[in-house]
Amino acid sequence: MNYADIINLIFTILTTIVSLFYFHFIIFAVVGLFAKKKYKKAKKQHRFAVVIPARNEEKVVGNLIESLRSADYPQDKIDIFVMAHNCTDKTAQVSRELGAKVYEYNNDKERTKGYALKYLFDKFKTDFENGIEEYDGYFVFDADNLISKDYFNKMNDAFEANGENAIITSFRNSKNFGSNLLSGMYGMYFLYGCRYEMRGRAAVGMSGRVYGTGHLMSSKVLKDGWPYVTLTEDWEFTADQLIDEHKIKYCDEAVMYDEQPVDFGVQWTQRVRWQRGHLLVCKTSLGKLIKNLFNPKKKYKISTYDLCANSLPFCLLYVFLWVGQFIMLLFSPLFGITLAPLILQMIINLGWTLLTGYITFALSAALLFIVERKRVPKMSFFKKVAISLVFPLFMALQFPIDFVAMCSKNLTWKTIPHVDTTSVNSLKNNAEETQKTE
Repeated sequence: MNYADIINLIFTILTTIVSLFYFHFIIFAVVGLFAKKKYKKAKKQHRFAVVIPARNEEKVVGNLIESLRSADYPQDKIDIFVMAHNCTDKTAQVSRELGAKVYEYNNDKERTKGYALKYLFDKFKTDFENGIEEYDGYFVFDADNLISKDYFNKMNDAFEANGENAIITSFRNSKNFGSNLLSGMYGMYFLYGCRYEMRGRAAVGMSGRVYGTGHLMSSKVLKDGWPYVTLTEDWEFTADQLIDEHKIKYCDEAVMYDEQPVDFGVQWTQRVRWQRGHLLVCKTSLGKLIKNLFNPKKKYKISTYDLCANSLPFCLLYVFLWVGQFIMLLFSPLFGITLAPLILQMIINLGWTLLTGYITFALSAALLFIVERKRVPKMSFFKKVAISLVFPLFMALQFPIDFVAMCSKNLTWKTIPHVDTTSVNSLKNNAEETQKTE
């Protein structure tokens, strides 16, 4: 073997090892296509608080409150709390008029969703006789969300089945899936995560993770309040719960609807923030997760391994490997090896890898439109085809996003505007029309 052969072999082995870290994702996808975790009907209808952090959300928060109140669950078992933080509009007024209990909090230095939750859960500890245990559990929604009519019942079933430390996340659909290609790609991204990842994890008994909104937490889990105030408080919370040996369960039958960005600039800002927070959590929590992984007294080894793999910035890993191989091959002429064919072969291999990835993501997106056809909001066949064809580009954008996030040392939280005024009734009518066309 010459120098170039040795370098190519070393980097092929390294790339294979990195790829094997994520091989179990294929298993999740296959299982998620054919299996689903179901929960028995709960014997008790638990008492819940719904927590809604909201910043300048007067256009959408009313639709969420109406959606919560129209749910098929005893309304005396549901209390709604809106945390109007740093608002300059009528979010608080609209929420009060619809019967929500409103707290207002203004501190421009504490802008993230995590600070709003921290403030509100601190209020629960001081304002109620039983503190946070005033309620059995707490739902967290964003102001732009909507829920299906049976959402609380389905989540209550999962809550009761998972004991006093229950943490349940739900199916994340998109209320503006078909608005344009960008919202469609976003909708597909969350559909992808629910069907190909969360559903598979749940079916094999593994822990999932919290996706920002649409989740339920036991009061026991929150007994010490909410300390997570980073750019991605959901990732931080997920890591700590698994470190504390609390599995996060998934309820596929509880459907929550989320508004997706329709503007590229908004999408870019949001995804860079997500990834920056992801990298920060990787820095602070990965060591603890790895320690748990090798601690014989700790449970949930496979789930811990899965979260370790999830925490790694895989796009950056692949790029660093490719660039590292390229740089090392530049020294080939020193060993009497012609450089041009080696570089050409690397480019060809990269092209085939990108083409394979494109085809895989496009076909898997098209498959999701088929298997989830009863839950995807109605849209034309041609729009579904277009979304499937451009979805790989949405995923490929993760590479530059990772680099920008890595280099953005002083990234701060910015408002994501929500303007879609879709109501729960229009979603219901849409679903009925979709089922009629089946």
